[in-house]
Amino acid sequence: MVIEISSVGLFYHPLFLKHLTGFNHPERPERLSSVLTLLEKEKVFSKVKLLEPEPASFSELTKVHSVNYLNYLKEATQKAGYLDADTVVSPDSFEAACLASGAVISAVDKILDGEIEKAFCLVRPPGHHALSERAMGFCLLNNLAIGAKHALEERKLRKIFIFDWDAHHGNGLQDIFYDDSSVLYISIHQSPLYPGTGNFNEIGEGGGKGFTINISVPPGSGDDFYLYIFKRIVVPIVNEFSPDLIMVAAGYDGHFADYLSQLNLTIKGYTEMTKEICVLASKNCDGRVLFSLEGGYNLEALSHAVLATLNVMASLGLKISEPFKETFITCVDEKKEKVLALVRKVQDRYWHI
Repeated sequence: MVIEISSVGLFYHPLFLKHLTGFNHPERPERLSSVLTLLEKEKVFSKVKLLEPEPASFSELTKVHSVNYLNYLKEATQKAGYLDADTVVSPDSFEAACLASGAVISAVDKILDGEIEKAFCLVRPPGHHALSERAMGFCLLNNLAIGAKHALEERKLRKIFIFDWDAHHGNGLQDIFYDDSSVLYISIHQSPLYPGTGNFNEIGEGGGKGFTINISVPPGSGDDFYLYIFKRIVVPIVNEFSPDLIMVAAGYDGHFADYLSQLNLTIKGYTEMTKEICVLASKNCDGRVLFSLEGGYNLEALSHAVLATLNVMASLGLKISEPFKETFITCVDEKKEKVLALVRKVQDRYWHI
């Protein structure tokens, strides 16, 4: 019997494990090794295209980051140590970061060249907090922003939708595209939580007004809250925007077992959100969608959530069980309506929601 190889590309490089942050640091190499172990156990590698990225070039990085910052970052990694209270580097960190950004660029190219339909970039260090001139929140280079700039400037796409489901607001992604109407950035994130940005009234500036949409939700929101907001806000706006490519800042730190948030999402929730994203991609951009790993710090929760995402993307047909017993209470329904009303109040002049 011939097994049909999936049209999903999984981008990974062993050098990602050499970005060393210390044994007790949340963003550590074991995050990826735990995912790889589970994917191997479930025989995923025989059903997706495992692809090794090339590093992003210096000129590709400068589409987002300044030359001064890149030179500083390269020098700082050689010295190793803390760039800020959260962000640690080691001698291989700069090369690993270039590969992480290169993975997103490679995924964009292979999707647009028709070699694959969907991509998952299993990368570290993550990127959505990185600013043009500053590393922060475990992030060195803004991987998705670099990939989006490549898609717009080199591959001549007109419109890209970036959906950020990480528990923490992607302040770097927001800042880089804040005045850009070619990128629709929507973030659902916990508030209050690091980095303290992502208020409802942060909507973009200049020609980019309305193209930044922040949906801050309270602790304890849970799956139903997320899916309710997704269907009533994200779906109609994305269909109206009609992107050429969808990118997802795929952070899994919203899982109820993760110790850096209190959102109470489950494996089922990530499964359903992935389904919704893939439906949007099928409807708007011929199925073209790219996921890039951001947060997620409980190893069991992270590995099962990534597997759940790939299970949907590649139609693997796996039955994935929640690795932890659910012991929490989610938010009451009236909070859903309050969030919906707040988003509509600031966005209804720009979108039909």
